[in-house]
Amino acid sequence: MVEKRSEQRHRLLKTGTIKFGGSAIACMVRNMSNTGAALDVTSPDAIPEHFTLVFDSEGRHVPCHIVWRNEKRVGVAFD
Repeated sequence: MVEKRSEQRHRLLKTGTIKFGGSAIACMVRNMSNTGAALDVTSPDAIPEHFTLVFDSEGRHVPCHIVWRNEKRVGVAFD
């Protein structure tokens, strides 16, 4: 597999919230770099292409868009 990321991601385990259009979905941030992250979710199909990721422990809000999705995880780039 060829690595396409511009920056290396670091493993972590933080709770987060995906917010969009008045809705919220809990997620787990599995790895992250300065440019994006991988999020574990229960239903990736319910998440729109653009949303705000809230890091629960920090209260930080980051606009994102989905780069890829699979059965239980989405890869996002920070806007």
